[in-house]
Amino acid sequence: MSRAYIVGGGLSGVAAAVALAGQGRAVTLFEAAGQLGGRCRSYFDATLGATIDNGNHLVLSGNQAVSRYLRTIGAHDALAGPERAEFAFVDIKHGDRWKLAPNDGPLPWWIFSDGRRVPGTKASDYTRLAPLLTAGPKQRISDVILCEGVLWERLIRPLLLAALNTAPEEASAALAGAVLRETLAKGGQAYRPRIAQPSLAAAFVEPAQVHLVARGADIRLGARVRALTLGTNEVVALELPEHTVALSPEDVVVLATPPWVTHDLLPNTTTPNEFRSIVNAHFKIAAPPGAPAMLGLINATAEWLFGFADRISVTVSAADAIVERDREALATTLWGDVAKAYGLSGPLPPWQIVKEKRATFAATPEQAARRPKAATAWRNLVLAGDWTDTGLPATIESALRSGETAAHLARSRTPV
Repeated sequence: MSRAYIVGGGLSGVAAAVALAGQGRAVTLFEAAGQLGGRCRSYFDATLGATIDNGNHLVLSGNQAVSRYLRTIGAHDALAGPERAEFAFVDIKHGDRWKLAPNDGPLPWWIFSDGRRVPGTKASDYTRLAPLLTAGPKQRISDVILCEGVLWERLIRPLLLAALNTAPEEASAALAGAVLRETLAKGGQAYRPRIAQPSLAAAFVEPAQVHLVARGADIRLGARVRALTLGTNEVVALELPEHTVALSPEDVVVLATPPWVTHDLLPNTTTPNEFRSIVNAHFKIAAPPGAPAMLGLINATAEWLFGFADRISVTVSAADAIVERDREALATTLWGDVAKAYGLSGPLPPWQIVKEKRATFAATPEQAARRPKAATAWRNLVLAGDWTDTGLPATIESALRSGETAAHLARSRTPV
């Protein structure tokens, strides 16, 4: 039987392994770290005395690759969220509070309702977003729509900042259009927010590892592939520090490493080379009773608050301006936003700051143009990763789609 070698155990690599194992392929997965998951990971934090996620990864009810993946690994009930799309916001500067409440269907009659749309906007404001749906790959969002006004500041900018992890004014209009096509354009049924419960690892990683082991997959943690031995048109071996794995003509390799690692292994492959950071803060205090589980902040350093039973978590996207700040100063600033948003008082509770300095590629037109396709010049080598050309920004949905695509290509390139 031919074997699939997966290099990289982030979500894209795990998704490829799951799909290939489901096809009956023998799978070996190499991961340099001591656990699977990559940036989608959870760990026990001694400061908080709790298991926390490295960041707050929001998925949506319409994320089809997420749904397929969770069903396959037996974790279809691992996400929690409201029955209808509803998003609460607070303007920290002015004190205004409101809820965005779209209707389920694709015909957006909610934009005609004062109680459902963003206060201070009118229906025609929303229709002016339509040019994003047909934007070209070289256009920035600011080339296509006016990046100002109430709707921009109170909905579109926060939404796109979270989805693209790049200042929307400089970000790719085509990627923004892809986000809108899969969310606002499909109706509220497609963008009901979903949060992993009780943790990212429990939802996306641990069930997948059990699933793979049950199907005979060989998972090797702490195993770094340091080089690929390349023949004329195929990979002939994988080089690890202690040994070399020779490949048979029927074997296939899925390279699911970060873009900078992929570039080191395949120097002639163009990959994104500019990145944006994310800062997350976790506070050991429960959100007030009745507070929304997710709250968007306007005119604040913090952007989204997530309330859990044992903690409040904060996310700041495209956080390059603050990522180098002192950790305690960051905690103090972000706690100030949390306290105002939730009406809390008292001293700074126990906290933890998690910084991802290269969280995603910069979602600009120039960087998007550097995203490679999954297929490569080598017949038995395919790429996976949320940074490859999936048509979406670097999200969990993008990572899982890339794994599916890689598995499909792997199957078609070599016989089982």
